[in-house]
Amino acid sequence: MVGLGLIGGSVLRAAARAGRKVWGAAEAPEDVAAATADGFDVHTDVDAALRRAAERDAIVVLAVPLTAIDAVLGAVAEHAPRCVLTDVTSVKGPVAERVSRLVPDAAFVGGHPMAGATRSGWAAGDAALFDGAAWVLCTADGDLTPWAEIARLALDAGAHVVPTSATEHDAAVARISHLPHVLSAVLATVGAQGGPLAMALAAGSYTDGTRVAGGRPELTTAMTEGNREALLPAIDEALGLLGAARGALASTGSLRATIMSGHQGANELARNRARERAEIRIDLAGPEAAHALRTLGAQGGRVTALDGTVATAAV
Repeated sequence: MVGLGLIGGSVLRAAARAGRKVWGAAEAPEDVAAATADGFDVHTDVDAALRRAAERDAIVVLAVPLTAIDAVLGAVAEHAPRCVLTDVTSVKGPVAERVSRLVPDAAFVGGHPMAGATRSGWAAGDAALFDGAAWVLCTADGDLTPWAEIARLALDAGAHVVPTSATEHDAAVARISHLPHVLSAVLATVGAQGGPLAMALAAGSYTDGTRVAGGRPELTTAMTEGNREALLPAIDEALGLLGAARGALASTGSLRATIMSGHQGANELARNRARERAEIRIDLAGPEAAHALRTLGAQGGRVTALDGTVATAAV
């Protein structure tokens, strides 16, 4: 494990909970000190941790911000270039491009656990953070053995695996993760500019809408700017809907169309979570396995178990 913040620290804890042998490194001495105090085998020497991974043919998990990926990949290229490699970064296309360029021999599986909190650092981590959560794993044609290794790690951590491509992942999270961060920042700014009275009256609708604006600004900046290509169209769509709402309110005094559309969108989320799912099985050794996995992900399905080369999924 390289990186011991909220997500990296939680992956380390969850893997240890599952009985896996774990160790890690981070440049932040406060996170290393806290993790060591909790009994984990961690150090500030990233290079040594990577050499150890190479010696033991271990999985290397990168849990650093996108802005630090290049430097860490340089160390991976030097010390563990052929290890199975994954990451937990919130954008996938830019990471895949960097891995292809800097560590071309690595068996890389891009990952993104869809779980988190506004707090950060080792102290914010939790072994149960991923229980029941979606964990995206990018799925490419060819040998799925490395993919299955990372899928087992995610399943051991309590998550369900959602297979997709880097492009589809980045487009989806632009809408349901990165755009909400931008809108939360705007809402928090507008509310604060209302002065002390507005802040005194702020209740659930405001605090719910601004929760993620309370996270570390540098992490949110790296995440949203890193997905610029997919985020721009999502922002354009949101601006169009806001413009239509503004125009309707100014001309007719009605926001019914906007409110009803949002209500239907919220209900769609609730229906998706409550719907009954069918169980299917995918043979990862089959010739169309990667395509079947991506189709599963596109339909909102999840891999829930792996037995040898057979993936059990709910769709």
